[in-house]
Amino acid sequence: MPIYEYFCETCQDKFELLRPFSKADAPAICPACHKESSRRLLSRFACFSKGDGENQAISGAGGCSSCASSSCAGCKR
Repeated sequence: MPIYEYFCETCQDKFELLRPFSKADAPAICPACHKESSRRLLSRFACFSKGDGENQAISGAGGCSSCASSSCAGCKR
């Protein structure tokens, strides 16, 4: 089962839950205030793949997991 991140609209707490995919978007009970006023957040993730003798970062958005840009053209790293 995947881990999902949620945000409670009542107490502004962020929390994670291990839930089945079928219940990912269902409201979750906040562990801090015990209200069912949370929404699922989009989570960032990164994974690494070995290719050509060096590690290359692969992320869910662009080619760089350190920013939210859709392209690396403006990256100053």
